Amino acid sequence: MTKRAILSIRNLHKTYAEGARSRSIIAGVNLDIYAGEFFVLLGASGSGKSTLLNLLSAIDRPTSGQIHIDDTDITALNDLQQTRFRRDRIGIIFQFFNLIPTLTALENITLPQELGGAARGELEKKARDLLAEVGLEGRKDDYPDKLSGGEQQRVAICRALLHEPQIILADEPTGNLDEDTSHAVLQLLLRLTRDAGKTLIMATHSAEIVPLAHRVCRIIDGKLHIETNG
Repeated sequence: MTKRAILSIRNLHKTYAEGARSRSIIAGVNLDIYAGEFFVLLGASGSGKSTLLNLLSAIDRPTSGQIHIDDTDITALNDLQQTRFRRDRIGIIFQFFNLIPTLTALENITLPQELGGAARGELEKKARDLLAEVGLEGRKDDYPDKLSGGEQQRVAICRALLHEPQIILADEPTGNLDEDTSHAVLQLLLRLTRDAGKTLIMATHSAEIVPLAHRVCRIIDGKLHIETNG
């Protein structure tokens, strides 16, 4: 693994108002994550795992602090700039797939980049190649309701990887799958990201994942505690 920090977090805070009080979810996080690293976030439900991923993807803004991806401070970008940065540089995989039911598997994969102006022909070729890579070459014209949970998550992985992002953020990507399917999807995701040298940051409850990660940390009271170091 190349020891080059691709993502740097400095003094990151996120608080939410609850009536007249404020609740701290992320409390002064400082962290470097390296190019090609598989970094796992553990924590109880409500501990802030998803909040941190939303901050790293610029879906949400911190109360204070900075997040640098390479030389870009994404916390200093305006909303439109953040949207473009996320579309071009970050891949996101959600627990509940987030596929559009009226679009085919192929269309779900290509839509985000089509909206960004990329050429459809080139996108469709890359999407077909990815579908073949994940064993779904014959399902490109199927709609989500015709796909199993594992197949839908494989489509979601293809969507996240289509634009060859630097960083993949995965929020409980196997949490909605049975044990056997979860294992297969996890192995597929690791193979695709490691073969391409991508940085993978995953929030999970799965103990199976821990020995596969370069580093594992737990979120407790809004702070990160490194548990293992590869």
